[in-house]
Amino acid sequence: STILLAFLSTANSFSPISISTSRNTLPSLSAVSKDRVKGSGCGIPFVEAGGCRLFDPEEEGKLQGTGALTSRIQQGHDYMLPDDAVVVTAAGSSVGKPPSNVEIMDAQHWLEHLDTNENSSIPLNFAKPNKPVQATVLGRKRIITDDAPGDIQHIIMKLPEGMHYVEGQSLSVIPEGIDPKTNKKYSPRLYSIASTRYGDLLDGNTVSLCVRRAEYWDPATNTIDPSKKGVCSNMLCDALPGTQFNVAGPVGKTMLLPKNPSDDVIMVATGTGIAPFRGFMHRLFMEETVARHMYSGTAWLVLGVPTTGGLLYKEEFDAMTRNTQMASSSGNLKIDYAISREMTNTIDG
Repeated sequence: STILLAFLSTANSFSPISISTSRNTLPSLSAVSKDRVKGSGCGIPFVEAGGCRLFDPEEEGKLQGTGALTSRIQQGHDYMLPDDAVVVTAAGSSVGKPPSNVEIMDAQHWLEHLDTNENSSIPLNFAKPNKPVQATVLGRKRIITDDAPGDIQHIIMKLPEGMHYVEGQSLSVIPEGIDPKTNKKYSPRLYSIASTRYGDLLDGNTVSLCVRRAEYWDPATNTIDPSKKGVCSNMLCDALPGTQFNVAGPVGKTMLLPKNPSDDVIMVATGTGIAPFRGFMHRLFMEETVARHMYSGTAWLVLGVPTTGGLLYKEEFDAMTRNTQMASSSGNLKIDYAISREMTNTIDG
């Protein structure tokens, strides 16, 4: 390998050429001089990372000599285009500034292709139950008051790289161990996803679940019967940060948000059935997405719970209501609560 490197670094006959294949022809590389190729290591990767010695995206890419490369790398999604920036088309002509009556907004965009690309379908079955992948619990929190019946937890899990979903889909969680009733591995439990595609951390790499602990209250002993508890729900509701679960999916391609941003959306749920609708509402009324800014319909949520302390995500929904009141261009949001043990009606009390 030493002889090869020495030969490559001193080769005077090296000349980049066009390469033809049966399918297409690659563009010529003759614009890159031999001296520059040799000075950059002849393509051998011993040049320090980030040196931009062979190709400088600042000058030769699409940054147009703005000096913004370092700022873009350091600030990531927080990078803001300077006020004096000039946008140039591929032909080299300036498109000038946006009209003065146009409001410029930041928007999350890097996962919009999951359901807007006409050449691809929504993400399905990144992993199947017979070949699951592992998700790691990042945190969980009880989201009902102590006086509300039962236990409901909001659980955030980190997904493996490349596993994505869209609002309205579901995730399978596969409990560890053997089912004593069948002497086989536990079957998958399906949970509706309670977050948007960007996740509660807005990093596009997490998923949130809304899980009710399945318990049986024995009226004879006036206690919870541990032999009848839900296997998977109790594992999830007791999980500590760092706990890993086998998961599969996502699945579901019918209960999704409509493509038309002016369509009305009616959502009716009781208890943890709110999960997919929380994802819908975050996308339409909370996150900075094109979907939110384009939505002009009315979303109506009817949520039923037994007591006021069992109202799920009420603080979030209140914030969404305030958002719609402050932004006249947003869609309309209507929320009605049905609290069965506290409210009465004229029909049956």
